[in-house]
Amino acid sequence: MLQEKRKDLDSEKQKKLLQRMVSELSHLYPDLYYQPTSEVADLIQRHVAGEAKLNAEEHALLKVLSKRDIEVLLSLH
Repeated sequence: MLQEKRKDLDSEKQKKLLQRMVSELSHLYPDLYYQPTSEVADLIQRHVAGEAKLNAEEHALLKVLSKRDIEVLLSLH
């Protein structure tokens, strides 16, 4: 049960971080809103792997997500 709550908490943190990434990237890419979710997810993955300003915990939460995971979490917003 505790592990399940931890997963839910991590999932919520991931969603918030992804929304922050979308907000940051939308400043760099003004037409980001009009891009398919798959392209946004790909851009987020590259951003996390590259120049994203994340602390160790945030980086650990996002680096485990696949492109498909990111797409699903973005669609749940």
